Amino acid sequence: CRFQRLDFVYLNAGIMPNPHVNFKALWHGLLSGRLLHMLTTAEGVMTQTDRLNGDGLQEVFATNLFGHFILVRQLESLLCGNEKPSRVIWTSSSNARESAFSLSDYQHAKGQESYSSSKYATDLTSVVLNRKFNKQGLYSSVVCPGLVMTNMTYKILPVFLWMLLMPIMWLIRFFAKTYTLTPYNGAEAHVWLFKQKPEQLDALVKYHSCTSGLGKCYVEPRKMDVDEETAEKFYQQLLELEKQTLEKYQDLLD
Repeated sequence: CRFQRLDFVYLNAGIMPNPHVNFKALWHGLLSGRLLHMLTTAEGVMTQTDRLNGDGLQEVFATNLFGHFILVRQLESLLCGNEKPSRVIWTSSSNARESAFSLSDYQHAKGQESYSSSKYATDLTSVVLNRKFNKQGLYSSVVCPGLVMTNMTYKILPVFLWMLLMPIMWLIRFFAKTYTLTPYNGAEAHVWLFKQKPEQLDALVKYHSCTSGLGKCYVEPRKMDVDEETAEKFYQQLLELEKQTLEKYQDLLD
């Protein structure tokens, strides 16, 4: 109601309920030489226990993706058709993996990697938004803030254990540049994107916040492992779910 256009919308809300570390998987990772990869992406290491929210949707899917999708759709008239491009920037993750996502269970009701699934779904959604709306001046990007110590992270292990591990994590950063550790460092890609011309960005790239072992922050673009046909099919499912949701709450919207 107050504005004729929006220049930027940062979509950052996220949850990871009841995360558990698979120490057996970590041990196997050490023996197989995949430990650094697992520590960087949390692949095979993290599981979560999801639940339904008050709307009857899986809570992680609703918070990490669908609420954002509804918001973007509602703001479409302010984001499209302006003199200057508008930007939508999603906080994704290096933990976004195709193996955790399924079109037949896109809310991830049956699995234990709801966070991974929701972040891969975020990548899919961004790809389709660019395909459909770039010509109308709306551009979408996804970023990964790296491993940042926040309230979400502190739920994975007790705080005192994180404090004991912190010196080791500082050492790991010499080999795993996505160990940004602080929210300030993690925001590097968000700020960097603010300064870029969206027409020159690759719609199939995720922009990762990185920090060198000596503490220098920079951004690293990485091609996303996204199937564009799957992305389109998923987008259509989101539109159908949006329709059902808006019909359910039509009285409130009126």
